[in-house]
Amino acid sequence: MLDAVPADRLQFAFTIMFHYLFPIGTMGLAPYVAAYTWKAAHTRDPDAALAARFWTKIFAINFAAGVVTGIPMEFQFGTNWAEFSRHAGAVVGQPLAMEGFFAFFLESVFLGILLYRRRAQPTALVAWSAVLVCLGAWLSGFFIVSTNSWMQHPVGYSVASNGIVRLESIGALFLSSWTWWQFAHVLTGALLAGSMIVAGCGAYYLLAGREAALGRRFVRAGTIASFTFAALAAFPTGDGNAKDVTTYQPVKLAAMEGLFETTGSAPLAIIGMPDPVGQTLIDPVYVPSFLSFLAYGNFTANVNGLREYPHDQWPPIELTYYAYHVMVGLGTIFFGVTGIALVALVLGRLERARWILWPLMLLMPFPYIANEAGWTVSEVGRQPWIVYGVMRTAQGASPTVNSGEAVFTIIGFAGMYFLLGVLFLILVLREIGLGPSHAEDA
Repeated sequence: MLDAVPADRLQFAFTIMFHYLFPIGTMGLAPYVAAYTWKAAHTRDPDAALAARFWTKIFAINFAAGVVTGIPMEFQFGTNWAEFSRHAGAVVGQPLAMEGFFAFFLESVFLGILLYRRRAQPTALVAWSAVLVCLGAWLSGFFIVSTNSWMQHPVGYSVASNGIVRLESIGALFLSSWTWWQFAHVLTGALLAGSMIVAGCGAYYLLAGREAALGRRFVRAGTIASFTFAALAAFPTGDGNAKDVTTYQPVKLAAMEGLFETTGSAPLAIIGMPDPVGQTLIDPVYVPSFLSFLAYGNFTANVNGLREYPHDQWPPIELTYYAYHVMVGLGTIFFGVTGIALVALVLGRLERARWILWPLMLLMPFPYIANEAGWTVSEVGRQPWIVYGVMRTAQGASPTVNSGEAVFTIIGFAGMYFLLGVLFLILVLREIGLGPSHAEDA
């Protein structure tokens, strides 16, 4: 049987990774809902109206699943992580409360207007509602990321004599460089996922020989946006986030690269197998000196290895390393495939180029994997800290919850979320299968 703390961590990891699948969809698809609704309202374009109704329904399914799976996350702070909540709740509770009061209500109220008026021709009210839904989805992401960013790089706080953490400056929390680079990277990842869903759906319709007009629209818009966000995910957002990791969490950087020995002109590991016992990277393929350049802007700079830090401050090296390389590898594939598709688009051949439409369609699930891998790097690489440098993860667990209770609830969550996941896929795939034209009568 697991100890209580690993069981608590496993439950939180499972529930939050499942939940995050749906905010990826809402943050990523929201601008398409807004753009098509706005165009339909102001140009009376019937195809834009069909597209707006179609993506609104897909968005609403994501939103509903996100609400259902998001509620247990709040309760786990009290049930499984009571000591963390007692000591740091005065800090993390504020942005989380703002997310509920401001972002969630903004998004849900105006989504109600969108759904209520979905059968009618979009009006100015509906168009502005769509814009506010998009704003609410992004604002929700900002508040959540702000909370996590403080746990990654705590600022604007003090610790009382009884160990309670007090928030001294909400501005410092929201304006932290870590907050903004992490939010930019998270939002870029979600927009990349949403854009590849749009491009993939368009590719599916063109390959199937149906919904040709909207298929062309979707694949054009999705390809251009996917290429743009794939590039932005690497630079500047990924680079900015990595610079903060280098400055404030250098042990995470070493784990991400499987670097055990402090090295000048440190190479960038493309592939390899980290061996924490032997403290080496097995069968690596390197780009010489490039890690030093990415970390410090200098090809000869020293990069600290894991041996520079106490062993009890090392994160789980293999999981951090592989998750990071999965994220980067998939991002490189997205950039390459969408870049080729963009060239085909410029040459006027994309809509007939089945050899590139197939990859666009088949890649649809993979941005979700890349997003989840990125969060795995962020959270696993932070260990053993729940609040970096302030509170260890083991100190934040509830002392009265045992491992059996946590394992029992994990099994319950797994069963419920399996059913929810199947229902979600059925509903979304049904809408895609019916097509945007069906939305006119839905």
